[in-house]
Amino acid sequence: MQPALSVILLTTLIGAGQGLFLALYAAELAGFGGAASPEGHAVLAIGAGVSLVLTGLGLVASFFHLGHPERAWRAAAMWRTSWLSREVIVLPLFMATLFAWGGAHALALPGTGWLGAIAALVCIALFVCTGMVYASIRFLQEWASPLTLLNYGLLGCASGATLAAAMASVSAPGLVSAFVSAALLLTLLGLASRAASLVRNARLKPKSTLQSAIGIRHPKITQRAQGFMGGSFNTREFFHGKGAPLLRQVKWFFIAAAFVLPAAMLVAGPASSGWLAAAFAIQFIGLMAERWFFFAQANHPQNLYYQAIS
Repeated sequence: MQPALSVILLTTLIGAGQGLFLALYAAELAGFGGAASPEGHAVLAIGAGVSLVLTGLGLVASFFHLGHPERAWRAAAMWRTSWLSREVIVLPLFMATLFAWGGAHALALPGTGWLGAIAALVCIALFVCTGMVYASIRFLQEWASPLTLLNYGLLGCASGATLAAAMASVSAPGLVSAFVSAALLLTLLGLASRAASLVRNARLKPKSTLQSAIGIRHPKITQRAQGFMGGSFNTREFFHGKGAPLLRQVKWFFIAAAFVLPAAMLVAGPASSGWLAAAFAIQFIGLMAERWFFFAQANHPQNLYYQAIS
């Protein structure tokens, strides 16, 4: 498939925002930011604001993938059968509940616990919807796996926890150790899950062939012409046009940048704001590369026909 920058930004930004919120809500459940802690309320409110900005930027990025942004509201019309429509509904719902939770902390109001619980449930639902947008496409074998859903959740939570650690190093030093441990664990789990999907996808074989596609059993079929002189929607949108060597380079880059290097930095580096911010930045860049590879690796069945001449 052809990776779209808008969708790469959408999924990585909202994933980091979701992960950040879940890390902050876990801190609240552990007793941070109680009624007798005005500073804690402020930290959680600021964190909620950062999470809201990340998800908002992701939502804005998604509009650049639409041919007619003014018709974006129609994307929610098929919510009974479409995971994309459900995602379109759940994303602003998460932003609304996140805003309510952060606002309650900013005003030091009671009831932040149940507001956070509602936001956490919607956040998890958003992870499910985003992952299922791709895992539900059965003819793309690279995506049609429970590992797709697991990876979206783990990678978003890992980047969010790393960001939470960087923010806590500035305003809540007592939380840094817990956030660093959570970020390290989630990063390693994300590495294991993503490695499992890479191994699985490397063993896949196309279910269709040129013979089955056109109903001819001859063992050797050669395509002489595409049927028109220029490219087409199919050749532009369903194939990235890059060679196997580049895909290998991107794969090893994202493994190093999204997992290995951030994990090493979390283990060996100082718990300083600059160091942890650098770890988050490197991990986020790595996750953008990972998401590019995720889309590029998906081999649309139509490429059996078009790929050789794209």
